[in-house]
Amino acid sequence: MAKSALLKSSLAKKYWMALTGLFLCLFLVGHLAGNLQLIFGDASAFNEYALFMTTNPAVKVLSYVTYISILFHAIDGIVLTIQNKKARPIGYAKNNAAANSSFSSRNMAVLGTLLLVFIVTHMVNFWAKMHFTQMPLQTIEVKMEGQKPLIVYKTVQEQYIPVEAVDRGQVELKGTKFYQFGTDLKVADGYKDLHKITIEFFKDPSYGIFYTIGYVLAMIVLGFHLSHGFASAFQSLGINNPRYNGVVKGIGYLFAYLVPALFAIIPLYIYFIK
Repeated sequence: MAKSALLKSSLAKKYWMALTGLFLCLFLVGHLAGNLQLIFGDASAFNEYALFMTTNPAVKVLSYVTYISILFHAIDGIVLTIQNKKARPIGYAKNNAAANSSFSSRNMAVLGTLLLVFIVTHMVNFWAKMHFTQMPLQTIEVKMEGQKPLIVYKTVQEQYIPVEAVDRGQVELKGTKFYQFGTDLKVADGYKDLHKITIEFFKDPSYGIFYTIGYVLAMIVLGFHLSHGFASAFQSLGINNPRYNGVVKGIGYLFAYLVPALFAIIPLYIYFIK
């Protein structure tokens, strides 16, 4: 009975809100590191990352923890907002909210709702395709140069494979089967080409600019959400001391602006440069 009351209390909800929020901050860092390969890596590196994230057992467990955390964080935030509204059903006669709190703290529920909409659409466009659709496989162009087949990567890497293997009509490289078609080789290396799907999404001639703008706006919303949420999570957990509160807030603001900015750079780079 006591346990049930604890779980239903506002204090418990704030603890869980803080813990799930900080866990999702860690997820953002890992997700950003993988996505930055769209700028600094090649198709193979990004597709290997995508395959690892969808097949590794440990990562799968963390993925389910992440999904649950997102749902719990969202639901918990809605419940806390309703409870706070009920606690003060009649507004103060004089209430200068802008002077007493930041824009982010006053609008955390709205910001969180917008982020939840973004997450759902983002998962439909990428996560669902990766898991449930017949995606194209990553291909590597292989041309015959004299007696040696030359694998030509988009990143100007070169690697030769044995002529004897080509003579048998099949080449084994990195545990992947390569098949010969006529004088050249057409290679499908087994990776779902999420890299191609992502690039085509943001470079779509009709809607790419809208997808890009929408993504950037979502990252601005994320920045506002994090600017208040990061520091308030530590306060909710009782980690509140005048000696290092300033440091926590400083790290929170750096995290809130740097991480969303790096995420936002990716679609801008794809649309305008890549």
